[in-house]
Amino acid sequence: MHWGDTASHMAEKGMVAIPLFLGAAVLLELAGGLSVLLGYHARWGAMLLIIFLVPVSLVMHNFWALEGQQMQNQMQHFMKNVTIIGGLLAVAAAGAGRFSLDARAAKSTVRRSEEYAGRETVHSG
Repeated sequence: MHWGDTASHMAEKGMVAIPLFLGAAVLLELAGGLSVLLGYHARWGAMLLIIFLVPVSLVMHNFWALEGQQMQNQMQHFMKNVTIIGGLLAVAAAGAGRFSLDARAAKSTVRRSEEYAGRETVHSG
């Protein structure tokens, strides 16, 4: 990883408290990414990443303030982030799916409640 390059780029954009924001970015991306990947509270993970990506895209990839090749490069990064946000909105709306940890936990909860309901029927009859 190029921490120094990223910190320099953040400084060029006028950001303050760079070590704090850089560390927070790493934590948010790891937590949100793993959440979506594993399907563990994926909707929350997707929303976390969206909340992270919107200001990052606007501050770090402000292609409208550049010209030439730099503008093209930053526009590609900006559009990539917009596309990722679209995918994350789909995850936030639909959930993680049937192969996720959330779905596995839901199945386990249903089984336990069915078992509990079965015991209640036996005891009350």
